[in-house]
Amino acid sequence: MDATTDKDPLVQEQIYNALCYLGESEPEEILNACDEYLRQHDKLAYPHRVIILKAMETVVKNNIALLDKSTAKEVIRDWQQAASNVLVAVGQRFINKVMEEVLTKFQPGILPHYFVMQTFANLSVSNGELATCRP
Repeated sequence: MDATTDKDPLVQEQIYNALCYLGESEPEEILNACDEYLRQHDKLAYPHRVIILKAMETVVKNNIALLDKSTAKEVIRDWQQAASNVLVAVGQRFINKVMEEVLTKFQPGILPHYFVMQTFANLSVSNGELATCRP
């Protein structure tokens, strides 16, 4: 997975494809390995983190019926937290675009998902102008 930091988009794509391929035969092992890698490399640049997260998403989607319930629950929670962190990091530069996307998750009469609220809160904390109330 260290090769995800390679600047060549073809190498990055090969890593993504390899993780997805391995995830077809051993989904829980790949998901756990990706999770552990992301935990050990918490300073991994976000574009490279996204490659691993996308591979995890694909493995989960393609193998959801095969996953143990406890594994799926833990991986999904971790994946959602990591995805929220990516949005907050991107929001430090492209706040309008990220806010536009997050706000689409707010639907009248429906409570928003926990991670939508957490992302919204973390965006406001990381961007001082959002935290300031304006008349």
